[in-house]
Amino acid sequence: MHSRISGFARLAVALSVILVAGSVAAESDGPAASPGTKVAFRAPPASINPAFQLTDNHEIVLSAAPREEEAESNSIYGPVAEYLSKVIGKPVVYRYPGNWGVYQGLMQKGAYDLVFDGPHFNSWRAERSQHHVLLKVPGDHVFVVLVKKDNDRLRELKQLAGRTVCAHAPPNLGTLTILNEFDNPARQPLIVNVDGWHNIYNGLLADKCVSAVIPLAKLEQFEKETGRQTKIMFRGATLPDNALSAGPRLSAAEQDKIAIALLTPEGQRATARLREKYARGKQFVTTNNKEFAGLSTYLKNEWGY
Repeated sequence: MHSRISGFARLAVALSVILVAGSVAAESDGPAASPGTKVAFRAPPASINPAFQLTDNHEIVLSAAPREEEAESNSIYGPVAEYLSKVIGKPVVYRYPGNWGVYQGLMQKGAYDLVFDGPHFNSWRAERSQHHVLLKVPGDHVFVVLVKKDNDRLRELKQLAGRTVCAHAPPNLGTLTILNEFDNPARQPLIVNVDGWHNIYNGLLADKCVSAVIPLAKLEQFEKETGRQTKIMFRGATLPDNALSAGPRLSAAEQDKIAIALLTPEGQRATARLREKYARGKQFVTTNNKEFAGLSTYLKNEWGY
């Protein structure tokens, strides 16, 4: 059976969501920019859609894609929320969404003020939720579809229709990269849900599937360790990496304070675990909505987008 969640299931999850958000309180001074820091200052956001004014509390809600268990997630994002509370003079709290259904439902309702996740989600929020993308992981992000190196039968992507692909469950961007190449829902690959890039790669080698989709950087890393055991049959577009966006309940001035603050030495300490996991320890770099324009198209077949 195809592994993508049905529209009715996603609707049920979305309707069960308890909305979380807050309203804007007074600003306070944040840290000065470190030498050489460049931040693109923006005009104040347009009038806030009433749909995003969900509660009367003063908490700013930080969230992220639910790619870790709750304890690990809290250890990654908790220090960021604590630091940003000092930066903007308002309580910033990290909310662990628990699962993808809740995460997407709350995101679509505008319940999150600060969000760290993939470029397709950042693009969607910039287009639909008045978010500004502030910082990103440096470098490009490319997904590749692999087969074993001795597989001479499969030469092009369309041949994977009806065949198995080891991948994360949608809406992982790697998985959407391959699924979006197939226009006919009845003629798509069968996604074998596997958690973790290394497990996906090993699943292909162990014949759990006939192909796999992973980031090119991960392929290069794995084959340094194992030697060349696969070959690339499809290379996706070159995309920006994971990024942090800020919503309209944070003023333009507050958003700029956040971007500047996270690039300072104190900000780098607060984001150390986050950067270690998603940026290979590298410092974030500033970005803008233009860099993510159009990438929401990867979500076109996902419920609610």
